[in-house]
Amino acid sequence: MIRDLSRTASSKAKAERALKLAIAQALQTPVGEDLTAKSRFREVADRWLAWQERRVADGERSHGTVDNYRSMLRNHVLPALGELRLHEVTVPRLDRFFVALREKTSAAHARTGRAVVSGILRYAVRHGAITSNPVREVEPIAGGSRNKARALTLDERREWLAQLELDPTAARKDLPDLTRFMLATGARIGEALALYWEDVDLDAGTVRIDWTLVRVRGEGLRRTDPKTPHSQRVLTLPSWAVDMLRRRHKVAMAENRGLASPVFPDVNGNLRDPSNTRRALREARGSEGFGWVTSHVFRKTAATIMDEAGLSARQIADHLGHSRPSITQDTYMGRGVSSPDAAAALEDIV
Repeated sequence: MIRDLSRTASSKAKAERALKLAIAQALQTPVGEDLTAKSRFREVADRWLAWQERRVADGERSHGTVDNYRSMLRNHVLPALGELRLHEVTVPRLDRFFVALREKTSAAHARTGRAVVSGILRYAVRHGAITSNPVREVEPIAGGSRNKARALTLDERREWLAQLELDPTAARKDLPDLTRFMLATGARIGEALALYWEDVDLDAGTVRIDWTLVRVRGEGLRRTDPKTPHSQRVLTLPSWAVDMLRRRHKVAMAENRGLASPVFPDVNGNLRDPSNTRRALREARGSEGFGWVTSHVFRKTAATIMDEAGLSARQIADHLGHSRPSITQDTYMGRGVSSPDAAAALEDIV
């Protein structure tokens, strides 16, 4: 069978590369695999996603990451590319798709889409369906650089907490103390909501961050390993945060909630959904003044205060549970326990 192939691109050289790639993919035959260049993109995407879910079970991927992959596939990638044969997923097609995705959403979202599509096609390459990954020839997705994250000033912190305390709904949803804890620790909201009393040492004034809270499809809320191995850490708290936790602990004991219960529970004493909590924060902040505040702002605020207090990048990274600043520091320095200087810097945060 004779079939005409043609490809267009922004330059002759790119068009030639795209044509050569298309020819190679069209000629590709299965080598002991049931995936071929004629397999649907959707089929490969399903297999790739199943592989990612197995990696979650093996502790190599987080539930949140795979949920993001699944959402990107369902909402954007599969509607555009799902029914194409692998040999039809060409550089020009991908270029147009990523441009359209960027215009419809954002540059950051388009880069996520690119990573997902690239992962699927890389999976196809590994299984002998195609010879190379066309995403490698696609122009990088430019623009969309993030604005510098904004931190709360001292006056803003006081005003924010006062606003929460005066809001009956926010107070009932326990937002003031949750905010204080995240300001004191720089913890991610999932880490804060996953904290149990057994992770708190009030005498030592420390908390152990060993878990994060996610919603798993078909299972509900679950405490899982945090974002990265570096996220597991012991934090020394400023004295005002210890006092706040002591008050909460007395209430928890009076309500017969044991050590294996959340420090920041829902109204029934159970684990609290991070998504619902973020929504409660959005409702409490209003549309003006604090309309820019999210739970991540508390984390940025803690980092900014420690930076202004002169703590090193190493100390701040350990306190926040960030990835290592450098391989050298990671190899030769102790990990997992943050400096008490971080607590001192955060002493006057509220």
